[in-house]
Amino acid sequence: MIDVSYSGRGRTGTGVYVEELVRALAARKDTEVVCVRQRRRLRAGGANRLRSAANLALDSAWARFGLPRAARLAGADVLHHPLPAHSPGARCPQVVTVHDVAYERHPEEFDRAWRAVARREHRAAVARTGAVVCPSRATAHDAEELLDADPARTVVAHHGPGQALPPAGPAERGHLLYLGSDEPRKRVGSLLEAHAALGGGPELVLAGDAARQAGAPGVRGEPDPSPQRVAELLAGSLALVHPAPLEGFGLTLLEAMATGTPVVALRSASSQEVCGDAALLVEPGELAGVLRRVAEDAELRERLAAAGRERAALFSWESSAERHLDAYRLAVGR
Repeated sequence: MIDVSYSGRGRTGTGVYVEELVRALAARKDTEVVCVRQRRRLRAGGANRLRSAANLALDSAWARFGLPRAARLAGADVLHHPLPAHSPGARCPQVVTVHDVAYERHPEEFDRAWRAVARREHRAAVARTGAVVCPSRATAHDAEELLDADPARTVVAHHGPGQALPPAGPAERGHLLYLGSDEPRKRVGSLLEAHAALGGGPELVLAGDAARQAGAPGVRGEPDPSPQRVAELLAGSLALVHPAPLEGFGLTLLEAMATGTPVVALRSASSQEVCGDAALLVEPGELAGVLRRVAEDAELRERLAAAGRERAALFSWESSAERHLDAYRLAVGR
């Protein structure tokens, strides 16, 4: 049984992960997937601490009471939490997914109260679970070092190439693209500075929650783009630019490579693991220069597009589902 509550909270990386994992598992003949969802959560709290506190209480009640009851009614063999959580009343083995431990690596970019709760709850969930799923070896290392995850109970399951995107059709590449949220840890501000340093270079499109930071000359926002619009934005972009210094996996990087869109990203353990040599991985101070280079060099873009497609073909949601089944078997075996 999988808690799919997160797939209904907007087009987030966690939502894509849950949807694509369920689809790949359900396609197998040897697996029965039961999906359950929390329906009483408020909209995201953001800066509203009262709403955030209410959501925290609702999440806690769901994990403590709602999920165990659903697992018992379904006769579940294993309960999968797509984020670090634990249901003490569940009678079946449990599995958690740890996407990243960024709040420990970059604590200055997270609310202090949220960080304290996350540290306590995530450690407890990891300690009590039958198996821990991580989307990359980099995250597995962090989970073992910072959350005391047992290496013998940690399974690395790489994501597939993002959400299923419809055909976009041919498009002339003319803009730089950022796709994602504007959380402080994403460092969208550093991308805006690098773009400003180009002095009138190609337009920068901020798609998703980061669209709210648009407004400077040459910067356009695309809030909440549909999958069709995401496909069109990728097809028309000179490069996807990802300025975050740490990711648990880098789903948008793989998504872009799968469509043949060149990728420029900050160098990190996870971006190297996902992209290999198929993207331009840079240090923070190099971003503006590399953006200028990729915008001006069509031959470089063609090489990156071909290498990206080849690299992305190494990842699939079917392979991810198989590794998740390994985690489920590990939990049941305990």
